Amino acid sequence: MQRTILTPAALPAAALGELKDWLAITASGEDAPLTRLLLAALGLCEGFTGHLPLEAECEELLPASAAWQVLATHPVQAIVAVAAVAADGTRSPLPVTDYAVDLTADGGARVRVLRSFAARRIAVRFTAGMAAGWTALPDAIRHGTIRLAAELYRDRTEAGGARTPPTAVVALWRPWRRLRLA
Repeated sequence: MQRTILTPAALPAAALGELKDWLAITASGEDAPLTRLLLAALGLCEGFTGHLPLEAECEELLPASAAWQVLATHPVQAIVAVAAVAADGTRSPLPVTDYAVDLTADGGARVRVLRSFAARRIAVRFTAGMAAGWTALPDAIRHGTIRLAAELYRDRTEAGGARTPPTAVVALWRPWRRLRLA
């Protein structure tokens, strides 16, 4: 899977405000690094839970196949388009009659090609994410993200830092964790 986030989720000022409140920071001099820490914490949240927290427009490149192929990103809200990708990278939109999509109850999505064509890969464009905005995130996901960003801020001077999220964050995020049998 090769995923690209085409349109990332916007991080509103409310998220930065919550983090600054948690850290008791009133000045704006740290806003840029704090915003980067929030984005890093959201990325770690996705890595831990298996769910993209905030809605974003994404694209995954997959082999062109008649077999069902599962998108790696969860939860998928909608498949927007599918295009054939030629060897030179040029793309040709596929008509909806040339592919099938299936959105599953657990937030997954799968795609298959119904007609053979010269391209060996397809690009699937979709919208994915748990919530459309920061305030729509479940409280535990949002609070865990704030706590992790605060922990990253406090540990910025220590060599190496923590390798895993703190126990309190893990406890907040665990109910949303996707587990797969290997």
